[in-house]
Amino acid sequence: MKKLDTLLAQKLMQINAIKLQPDSPFTWATGWQSPIYTDLRMTLSYPEVRNLIKVEMARLIMENYGEADVIAGIATGAIAHGALVADSLAMPFVYVRSTPKDHGLENLIEGDIKPGQKVVLIEDQLSTGNNCMKCLNTVREAGGIVLGVVVIYDYRFAPAAKLLRRAKLPIVTLTNFDTMLDVAINEEMISDGDADILRQWHSDPESWTPTGFDAID
Repeated sequence: MKKLDTLLAQKLMQINAIKLQPDSPFTWATGWQSPIYTDLRMTLSYPEVRNLIKVEMARLIMENYGEADVIAGIATGAIAHGALVADSLAMPFVYVRSTPKDHGLENLIEGDIKPGQKVVLIEDQLSTGNNCMKCLNTVREAGGIVLGVVVIYDYRFAPAAKLLRRAKLPIVTLTNFDTMLDVAINEEMISDGDADILRQWHSDPESWTPTGFDAID
């Protein structure tokens, strides 16, 4: 039987929720050039994958944060997954914005967190860690106690891990970049040369520059 991280990485690539394009790099919102692009909203269109994520996230919450009172999805990518997980656990759900709305109540938190409640954050993917930090601070300012964050896909960038450790924010993940790359190599989804490109990018994504290609958004 395949391990969860391997199984999920395989399924994410099969449905193009993870796309590898070393020969036609993407441009991230950060401005980084990247041979990989992750869109986990795609999983919502595939019930088997969607349910696998829901069940396993719920399991991780019960095993690691069993005293949680509230599930908080990080906007926007983790809102749907967070709501599904909260529903499966029969727990209250909120979602947290990185910036306030520009109209109405200008909320950062949509839903109700009471001071002293214990909160688990749900994130679809972890890259720089900045979004997690903003939401962590927002929940803390509202009086919530953040137990940790559960992430579907972790890029495993060293600066992000350091940032979360410094903030004392525990993290558990379903799958990650290293596992994804192993699956892609073992199933011959990419060549050895492309695998080397991905490793080079991963070692320094902010400075990595594709050679001889035109990046696409």
